[in-house]
Amino acid sequence: MGAAGVALAAAASHGGDTLFLGSASTMCLAHAPVLLGLYLGHKHIRTATVAAMILGLGTIVFAGDLVSRHYLGDRLFPLAAPFGGTMMMLGWLAVAAGAFFRTQNR
Repeated sequence: MGAAGVALAAAASHGGDTLFLGSASTMCLAHAPVLLGLYLGHKHIRTATVAAMILGLGTIVFAGDLVSRHYLGDRLFPLAAPFGGTMMMLGWLAVAAGAFFRTQNR
């Protein structure tokens, strides 16, 4: 996801649509380190696996829709970007919920 974010940033800065490709790049680059952190902290954050799956899927769908709009001229599927954005918000709520659930390792 981090590599995709860098590639999308490069595409946006070298003549691509900065609205679509730049936004897709931003979401990928913002969520890649979070996914790594959730992986590294999964023993201490009970909701880490679920949160990572939701965040990852949401980011892929959101960024995929923006990339599809740029390169194919059409949406990935109807309401893909709002669906992906909603998934990312739910993923962040799942990360926050992890603060309220104790793990067995504590």
